Amino acid sequence: MTTYSLTCVNDSQLSGSFAVFQKPLPSTMPGNVFSLAWFARPTAPGTRVTFTWGLDYSFTWSETGILKPGINFAASQVIPADPNALNQIELKKDDYGATTFSGLSAGGSLGSLTIKQLSNVKPNETSVGIGMAGSGTFAVQAQPNMTAVFTPHPNYWVIFGNFETGDVIDVEDVTNSVEVTYGGARTSRNAVLNLDNMITVS
Repeated sequence: MTTYSLTCVNDSQLSGSFAVFQKPLPSTMPGNVFSLAWFARPTAPGTRVTFTWGLDYSFTWSETGILKPGINFAASQVIPADPNALNQIELKKDDYGATTFSGLSAGGSLGSLTIKQLSNVKPNETSVGIGMAGSGTFAVQAQPNMTAVFTPHPNYWVIFGNFETGDVIDVEDVTNSVEVTYGGARTSRNAVLNLDNMITVS
């Protein structure tokens, strides 16, 4: 598996965290998909951090209550997934009333990741989503008798601010993020927060 890396340098006077997130495809169903701060690490002025990852996917859920920007999606369970093999799972409450994943199978659409939410899932209590490299990338509100289908399309955006891993990001509200692209044999990039508090990628 290819490993990608992004080294983030804080050459500004600002204190805060670099965060990396992905943007959902416009066609993703269901519609209200939230991006999560996939990676985030505090980075003091004059220091750097490096994020590394591979294209390994997972199913994840969290007890979030109402899913909205400003809350944190702290994974309660993470199950490895493969869009071309084990790509479907069910979210349910077990016989003791505990929320859990079950029934991992290859029954979903090829190339996508499918989460079926069973009838005993309580509305507005939990959120389900997918992750990459062990950390959540996207989430939707879990509702009874609903199916969430995610089609992975890796894309990477870096931002600097007050972020923790798992924070729900309103991508429409984020103005100072910069896309980081990887093409061909290029697997490592650098992002620098400059003295003008703008990020440049090289």
